[in-house]
Amino acid sequence: MSDRTTQRPSAPRRPRQKTPADASPWKGLQEKWRRLLDSPQLDYKVIILVTGILVALGLMISLSASMVTSRGTDGSGSVFSQFLRQAVIVLVGLGVMWGALRIRPAKLRAWAPGFLFVAVALLLLVLVIGVGDDIGSRSWIALGPLSFQPSEIAKLALSVWGAAAVSLHTRRNPDISSGLGPFILVSFGILALVLLQRDLGMMFSLALVVLALLLFSGVATRAFGVAVGIITVVGALAITAMSYRSDRISTWFNAVRLNFDDEAGQAAAYQARQGLYSLSDGGFLGVGPGQSRAKWNYLPEATNDFVFAIIGEELGILGAAAVIILFTILGWFGIRTATKQTDPFLRLLSATLTAGVVGQAFYNIGYVCGLLPVTGVQLPLISAGGTSAVITLATLGLLANCARHEPETVSSMQHEGRPWFDRVLLLPEPATHTSGAEHRDRVRPQARRYGEPVTHRSASRSGDLGDRRDTRHRSDRTGYRDTPERVDRTRSRQQRQYRTDEPRRHHRP
Repeated sequence: MSDRTTQRPSAPRRPRQKTPADASPWKGLQEKWRRLLDSPQLDYKVIILVTGILVALGLMISLSASMVTSRGTDGSGSVFSQFLRQAVIVLVGLGVMWGALRIRPAKLRAWAPGFLFVAVALLLLVLVIGVGDDIGSRSWIALGPLSFQPSEIAKLALSVWGAAAVSLHTRRNPDISSGLGPFILVSFGILALVLLQRDLGMMFSLALVVLALLLFSGVATRAFGVAVGIITVVGALAITAMSYRSDRISTWFNAVRLNFDDEAGQAAAYQARQGLYSLSDGGFLGVGPGQSRAKWNYLPEATNDFVFAIIGEELGILGAAAVIILFTILGWFGIRTATKQTDPFLRLLSATLTAGVVGQAFYNIGYVCGLLPVTGVQLPLISAGGTSAVITLATLGLLANCARHEPETVSSMQHEGRPWFDRVLLLPEPATHTSGAEHRDRVRPQARRYGEPVTHRSASRSGDLGDRRDTRHRSDRTGYRDTPERVDRTRSRQQRQYRTDEPRRHHRP
């Protein structure tokens, strides 16, 4: 007999759990990045941060690019005169931005028609002889030493009013096409007024606002394509109607093909060529802040339209790429703000404002690099300008205000506290958006008590007297109180009816 040793079956081996040291560093970074993007107040903080960086960069480039022109044009010979003027304008714009951050969305929606009326009145005033001022185009109003551009105000007013009008009609009627009629009519009216001012760059900016609101309003693809086609046809007619506008397009084609055979073509494309030369001189790291050579009257409008060429020359490809990345971040978080909104007005407003600012920035960068025709569109927050800087800061203030009123951001501020700069600026605590039904319940917490339907009164006559409608609630229904005489007559009538129905009730099983 063989000896057999019985072996106890071994327990199944448990898989070893992964420790944090075994985890992939890339997955850990992905998790941290995901948690960062899910933080409630991120959109609001990023919009404020990017705005501050662009404002600081714009002041630095303005100081560098305006030294030569300030020295030559100012009577005192100060190289800081234009920079100080731009710094004062930026301070005014920051004050307007603070006011835009404080305004409640309900008040902004209520003030939108008045804002649009003022903007249209200013556009009409520009066309009056003796009031409008020609600075390249008849689109300015001069008040003594000050001048401003009403079309910039009209662009912001159209964004606010369009978002309010379309969202209001959409809430009343689910068919989005019902609210687009007034908006399209007003938009084409404003575009016609700007066309009469011969401002092609502002026409592009306004068309971008109109298309952005149509796109984010949820209109059908066919209707959006029709709107794009109409705006394209109108723009083509506006370009070909004036010879100087068509010359810009032909100059752009020649610049793209590097065809500068005749002297006229070289003179027309002088600004575009100098901008490309400035970008190429910068190299990878640039020549250094303040060391630009193009600002010595080689590049026209070095502080305004072609300021991106100065950035590329002094800060190189890295500086130019940083500006592009900043505007990309601003556009991404602006659209994120729109997608997180529950209020249709704030959703349309934030998307339209984002598209207006970021689209204008990329168009400016495109024509400085020779990819698009030159139209005079400025680079937001960086180009030197008065009305443009103030309106852009007001626009970003409204965008940050929309980010403050995201539902998750409002809940986070109420439970976890507000950011430090929000408290320093003395901004009011944001309120959550209430729908129409919630607003009615808040205004009228107790529902009205109505009487018995007329069709059911005959069936309820056989009931007890206590089942009948109580006259004590009549004051709640009709708004007046019964007099004692009316109450006595009502009671006697009920008693007579009760005595009439009593024999019939006794015969029932």
